Amino acid sequence: MTEPVVSIRNLSKVYQQGDIQVTALNGVSLDIGAGEFLALMGPSGSGKSTLLHIIAGVDRPTDGQCLVQGVDVGQLDESALADWRNQNVGFVFQSFNLIPVLTAFENVELPLLLTQLGGRERKRLATTALELVGLGDRSHHLPRQLSGGQEQRVAIARALVTDPRLIVADEPTGNLDAHSAQEVLGILQALSRTAGKTVIMVTHDPKAAAFGSRSVHLEKGELLP
Repeated sequence: MTEPVVSIRNLSKVYQQGDIQVTALNGVSLDIGAGEFLALMGPSGSGKSTLLHIIAGVDRPTDGQCLVQGVDVGQLDESALADWRNQNVGFVFQSFNLIPVLTAFENVELPLLLTQLGGRERKRLATTALELVGLGDRSHHLPRQLSGGQEQRVAIARALVTDPRLIVADEPTGNLDAHSAQEVLGILQALSRTAGKTVIMVTHDPKAAAFGSRSVHLEKGELLP
């Protein structure tokens, strides 16, 4: 493996639910290299989404360390963490999470509004991102005017537009038909192989995982050997 983009050591996450402690992750250690397309697999409740969220800086570990490009994301305060996420991580969700009253272009441009870029540069980057996912001709369409597969491709363009090193995808094909799923997985695979992005995808589908360069399996919060 190349020098790890993500380096996880003895990572644990415990949630308190009333008087009960629920262990979502238990002593997980994992390295993820630059340009890898890693599939995180496991049954419901195995901890795979929790692990993804900690890597992406959405959740914090109870114990252990998660370094992403040398930054211990668990030690950043909320303001620094928000800035770090916007600069380094692109998110792709199962439910697309597009804003219904905004066009495809406006949805993709949204993360750029948090930067210092001017309008002309934002337009260039958003247009380029939509063209990369094959939707340059749908930029003025609202989400309801797009198919599910097209909506997810808009979501990928939005994840790409800030040029992050890391793309995280949580069940990105869960709401798609087989043909659209293949298209979306092909785009994620190309981002890894040709654009050098590190892609981490949560999935329970072996067919989806086969698009990745490596799969790891979690069971009850622990990585299987």
